[in-house]
Amino acid sequence: MGIALAGDDLTARGPARCALDLLYLGAGYAAGVFLVAIFAIMMVMSVGRQFAINIPAGDDFASWCMAAMAFLGLAHTFKRGEMIRVGLLLERLHGRTKQIAEIVALGIATAFILYFTRYAAQMTYDSWRFNDVAQGVVALPLWIPQLGFAGGLAILSIALVDEMINVVRGNRPSYEKGSPDETPDEFIERVSQGGGG
Repeated sequence: MGIALAGDDLTARGPARCALDLLYLGAGYAAGVFLVAIFAIMMVMSVGRQFAINIPAGDDFASWCMAAMAFLGLAHTFKRGEMIRVGLLLERLHGRTKQIAEIVALGIATAFILYFTRYAAQMTYDSWRFNDVAQGVVALPLWIPQLGFAGGLAILSIALVDEMINVVRGNRPSYEKGSPDETPDEFIERVSQGGGG
């Protein structure tokens, strides 16, 4: 998987755009690493029973990996247009009206995610400040697994602000797939070739 998005020319993009795209891609890869870690933990816990192998607090580690995977994957999923969006109204709008509606929708989403991110970061900081540890078998400092949660939300916040700036400039949203004049047959062909919906 290349770093450049489809149709992008790396030489035509600025360093800030490349850095942001690398951030989203890196978060997506980190989410993939946590997915593999969940698989490995669950397999060792399942097969290990047959050989008296036990992972202390394996369920805790799997749940922490799952939270990190889910939140770190949000920005990459959003920017690639793979996040579920309810566009019943937006799909029927065109031109300047659609642009304004997209900006309003992105503004509301950004406000909610920034609010959520602020409290997630505060919770992680408080866990570090008060030396909170997990209550399970392994007394792991809680701020460590909370970093994936807070970091994923912070990266999603950056992605939303980035996308809002993109739409305010009059560009088509990066999460929007296909052309506005795409026929149902063209849509089916694009999806069948792995272009997403």
